[in-house]
Amino acid sequence: MSFDFSSQLILENERAQLCPLTENDFKSLLPFSQNEPSLWEYSLQPAAGEQHLKVYVAKALADRASEKAYPFLVFDKQPEEVAGSTRFYDINFHHKSISIGFTWYGKVFQRTGLNRQCKLLLLSHAFEVLSMERVEFRADARNQKSINAMLGLGCVLEGTLRSNCNAKKERRDSVVLSILKAEWENGGKETLMAKTH
Repeated sequence: MSFDFSSQLILENERAQLCPLTENDFKSLLPFSQNEPSLWEYSLQPAAGEQHLKVYVAKALADRASEKAYPFLVFDKQPEEVAGSTRFYDINFHHKSISIGFTWYGKVFQRTGLNRQCKLLLLSHAFEVLSMERVEFRADARNQKSINAMLGLGCVLEGTLRSNCNAKKERRDSVVLSILKAEWENGGKETLMAKTH
């Protein structure tokens, strides 16, 4: 099994559509960047402001080109609007592990159930199509909102990596969470599906 980074992978259900991020998506994401800078308060790669967003999109596309990540544009089918972005990264077929992250949504899309729908799509693809054994998530240890959201998906809290990376003007601690294939197959998927209705 391998991952075709050149493919046009589209993941969708009745609520969400995840399409490969392109350079043309810059215009759709710009209003978030200009009007909601707090979305990237805990991000390792902020996209607040036009120039930062240009760098953000360029880096995401470069990481796809170098087969480091696969970024998506998130489209919410209910209001038929672009809602944010997410991606697969740290894709390792030898160890059958993958990470999901760099996820953000505009404020009007938060707490609407969209995130769980997106994660259902991503987790299903990771475990059922890519045959991964482990999906990992990370968050700034100060970002309790994000940590709570991941716990709500069924993630298991593993621990904290102390001062493991640079974040703006200071080092940050990163909380690590994960879902294993056995957990997904033994009730995890059904539990998450129940929470999306």
